[in-house]
Parts: sequence; C-alpha cells; structure tokens
Amino acid sequence: MATAQNFTFRLALGLVGILLASLMSGVGERVTQTVLNDMLGHWGLGHDEGSWLTTAYSAAEASMMLLAGWLAVVLSLRRFAIGACLALGLFSLLVPLADSYPLMIGLRIAQGLAAGSILPLLMMAALRFLPWHSKLYGLAAYALTATFGPYMSVPLAALWGSLGDWDLVFWESIPVSLLSAALVSFGIPQDPVRLERFRQFDWFGSLLGVGAMSLLVVGMTQGERLGWGNSRLIWVLMVTGVALFIAFLAHEWSHPMPLYKLQLLGRRNFAFGILTLCLFMFLVLPAGAIPAGYLTSIQGYRPLELFPVSLTMALPQLALVPLTATLINRKTVDSRYVMAIGFLLIIGSCLLGSQLTSEWNRDNFTVLQLLQTLGQPFIVVPLLLNATAVVDATEGPFATGMVNSLRALFTVIATTLYGHFMVERQALHGTRLTESIGAHGNDATGLLAPSQLANLQARIAEQAAVMSYADAYLALIPIALLLLLLVACLPHRAYPPQPPSN
Repeated sequence: MATAQNFTFRLALGLVGILLASLMSGVGERVTQTVLNDMLGHWGLGHDEGSWLTTAYSAAEASMMLLAGWLAVVLSLRRFAIGACLALGLFSLLVPLADSYPLMIGLRIAQGLAAGSILPLLMMAALRFLPWHSKLYGLAAYALTATFGPYMSVPLAALWGSLGDWDLVFWESIPVSLLSAALVSFGIPQDPVRLERFRQFDWFGSLLGVGAMSLLVVGMTQGERLGWGNSRLIWVLMVTGVALFIAFLAHEWSHPMPLYKLQLLGRRNFAFGILTLCLFMFLVLPAGAIPAGYLTSIQGYRPLELFPVSLTMALPQLALVPLTATLINRKTVDSRYVMAIGFLLIIGSCLLGSQLTSEWNRDNFTVLQLLQTLGQPFIVVPLLLNATAVVDATEGPFATGMVNSLRALFTVIATTLYGHFMVERQALHGTRLTESIGAHGNDATGLLAPSQLANLQARIAEQAAVMSYADAYLALIPIALLLLLLVACLPHRAYPPQPPSN
C-alpha cells in the first residue's frame, strides 16, 4: 500500500487521472440534462421517454456509489478505477448510436453505473495516498466536483450546440476517460485482488440499499410528471423506498462488514459534515439553475449567450478552492469561521436575487454570482475537513460510500424539489395575477380581442415566472440560516492534518 512516505510524482499523476474522470462524469451528465430537449428532437423521442433516460442514469449512479468503495477494496483501487474509466468512455460512445429505445435505456443504466463508480474513488484515494501536508488539497480537489463541475455544463452545451452535433454531448467524455485510465494505470499502485472477500460481502444489505436508492430516485424524478400524490405508482415507489432505506440502516448497524458504517455518525464532526453536505446541495444547484432558467425563459438567451454567466462561476473555483484549502490549512484559522463567512455570503447573494425583476439581464447577476462564487468554496472545503478529520485512512471506503451515495441522493432530491417549487409558485402567482386583473378591471379580459388576450396571458405567465425565480432565492435563505446555526453548534474545531506521531 502506498503511504505518505513514498508519495511520488507518478502517484500524483494517478490521482489527477481520478480527478479528471470524476469531474467529467459529473459535467457530462449535467450537459446532457441541459440540452435534453434538443437531443430528444434529434432522436425523435417525446418528453416522457426522455425523462426515463435521466431517471435510469441517476438511479444507477446513486446505487453504484453505495458499492464503489467496497468493490475498489476487493478488486483493487487501480483495476477498479481503470475499468470504470474505460466503461464510462465505452458507454458514452454507444448511447447515441443505439438503434432502439430499450437499448438506449440499458446503455444509460450502464453509463450511470460507470459514472457512479468513479466519484467515490476520488475521496478514497485522497484519504489514502496523500501525505499529511497535502491531504487537504486532495479534499479540495473533491470539492471541485461540487463547485466547479455543475457550472461547466452550460458552456459545453453551448459549444456542442454551436457545432450542431448533439452526439458530442456524450462523446465529450471519451477522450477524458481514456486519458484518465492511462494516468491511473501509470500512477496508482497495484494492490492484491481479494476476491475471497466476496464471501464476507453484505449481499442482503446491498439489495436493501440499492433497492432503496433506485426506488427513491425513480419516485423523485418521475413524481412531477406523474402528479405526485395523485399517482399510485409514485406512492408505492416512495413509501417502499423509505421503508427499504430504514431497513438498510437497521441492517448495517450490526453487520461486521457494512456498506454504511453508521458508528461513524457518533463522531459529531463526521455527522455534521454529512448533514451539511446534503443540505448544501439545496444551495449549490439553484445557484446555477436560477440565472440560467431566468435568462433562458424570460430574456430568451440561448446557451451560447449564457456562456459568460456560467464561466464566471466555474473558472474562479479553480483558484478559490485551493486558496481556501491553503487558508484553513493553518492552525491559526478556525474552519468554522470560514464556513460561517461562506454562508453569510450565500445569504447576501440570495437577498440580492430576491430583488429580481423582468428587466434584469445577465449583467445584473454579476454581484450575486460573485458572492456565490466566493461563498461556495468557503463552505465545501471546510466541511470536508471537519468530516474527514475524524476518519482514518482504513475507514475511507466506509466514509466515501456514505458521503457520495447520500450526496447523489440529495442532488436528485434538491433538483426535484426545486423543479416542483417553481411549478407550484408559477401556478400560484399566475392565478393571483389573473384574479387581480379581474378584480380591478371587472373581468375586462372577456372584452379583449383574441390577440390582446393572448398577449395579456403571456405577460401574466412571464411575471409569474419572474416572481417565482425571486421566491426561489428567498426560499434558500432559511436553508442557509439553518446551516449557519449548525456551524455555530459545532463545539470542536477540526485542525488541519498533522504529521503522524512516531
């Protein structure tokens, strides 16, 4: 096993390979979701069919994150990472070439399994291989998957759209996957393959966990389309998924080789890190979705015109994340105060965003995006420090399984709830505006010509959407305040990694 004493440039290249694959797996899927409607037209598929392409991928990805850490130990980190990178490249190549819808669904599941295999390896490798004085920078690299990756989807979507070939949305992953596999093969040391550990594998727990993740993701992603509580299928999926997840947690508590080592939650800093990361997904996803959604639906921006908006949030992360790691890597800096500053910056950004009007253009988002860009690394890097400071390298597979699978699940939950919130608020504001016009105009809408009525309805829909985007910013403030309160309740600061005692 590689240790801090024999960390080399060759090993560093192997870790870079895992980082590139992790970033690409997240960015690639977000690009797919950004231009999904265009791709559906390209393939001749309807909205309902397209929604299952996203559902299949997300369910497979979240489920695989539950198992990836354990499989990497059994099959060896090096071999498992190489296989995952090559599989991601292969299935990314094949998806747009599928000649039938069932085959495309199957390939999307395979692609999701490959992507879900990669991200947990980044944290696992950072905890294991990096020397103590660089460990925090490895965690900062993991933080980039949350702060950098989500904002690169729009620029890449604009690029492929300008070229007019939607197959490139999938094929963009291929060169990065091949490069990553080559770097991992060159740099990561080969551990013994321990197939005998399959006899100790938590088969029943994996069935419960994978079943719970899959059912919850399917229920969440299909809930809006099928009408939530009005659909028996959604009820069955959600209730069964929650029941299986509770059974999974109960089973994992006493299993000698668990997928979730729940005893880690007894360490307050780790529990804080898990909870904060899950709730943070409710802040980071709308931060990019609200400006993009507003500028697209209200101002009619195309992806190419959104290019500067996304890049101004994505590119600074490449510098801010390692700078934040450098800041909190000092004993004199308490990471709790850095996190608190980050949440205050997010709250300030949301307060500015709540003033949104139909006159805004992309320049009006500059200040609030600057606050978001500064605030996010101030949150993610310190929370990863707090979570992992109480985790040994030998516990890395258990920690990464919990962190990444729950992060994947809450990413789906946050995305779904944001979409449902926007639908409900637009409907509410649309109804109120219509009723207000009727109350003040004695239902003058009945006297309007058809063209005038259509124009009025369009204006009502536009204003309802604008008010909903402003409401979305306001809705983020209580979440940020709750997280700020959690930071205040954290009794012990986490110190940066220290040299091992002799």
